[in-house]
Amino acid sequence: MNLDLQQNPIKDFTSVNQEERKKIRIKSGDTVKVWIKIKEKDKVRLQAFEGLVLSVKHGTEPGATFTVRKVSNGVGIEKIFPLYSPNIDKIEITKKGQVRKSKLYYLREKVAREIRRQMRRAKIVSVSTTSDIEENEKKIKEAEQMKKAEEEAQKVEEEKRAEQEKVEAEKKVQEETEKSEEKPQEEKEDEEKAETPVEEEEEEAETEKPVEEKKGELEKEEAEKLETEEDTEKKA
Repeated sequence: MNLDLQQNPIKDFTSVNQEERKKIRIKSGDTVKVWIKIKEKDKVRLQAFEGLVLSVKHGTEPGATFTVRKVSNGVGIEKIFPLYSPNIDKIEITKKGQVRKSKLYYLREKVAREIRRQMRRAKIVSVSTTSDIEENEKKIKEAEQMKKAEEEAQKVEEEKRAEQEKVEAEKKVQEETEKSEEKPQEEKEDEEKAETPVEEEEEEAETEKPVEEKKGELEKEEAEKLETEEDTEKKA
């Protein structure tokens, strides 16, 4: 085995058909579509990578590589592919380009300049779609604010009710105190009324006694006068 490798070192280093890959003759400036094998569990799917060949290194040697660049959504993507990689299913050349340079790395800067020019012309715009998370947060905040407002309104109403109850209680207390003050006055008046007729009777009785006594005195005086008159007539 060692002797075979020394005589033919490139013979069995890959399972790919080397002659087909050599015949392609990829050059810088060509647009190439590379079909890559991608393993997903037990299945294998193919994915295409299409772009411009920037450079080819080592020709058709076992370590030959070629660099492909593409721009997707304004972002440059570069991949270096080994020419004899078994992960490559096939290589397609869609366009042949005539270029004076073997390495086209200057295209990076050129594209960057064009992008910068486009960015200078561009305008800053803030346009975005509403996210579900933000909407939910806004709804939650609005609900919390509504709850706080309702709670504050309830507190204000309760305070007003408490004040009204206090005022009503004070009024009731005042009315009860006034009634309690009026009752003893009425009782006093009733007592006075009850006492007045007895006193009036006593006063009337007292007033009636001197009148009778005066009448008796007057009668006595008249009787004495009559007696004196009679005596004077008799003497005459």
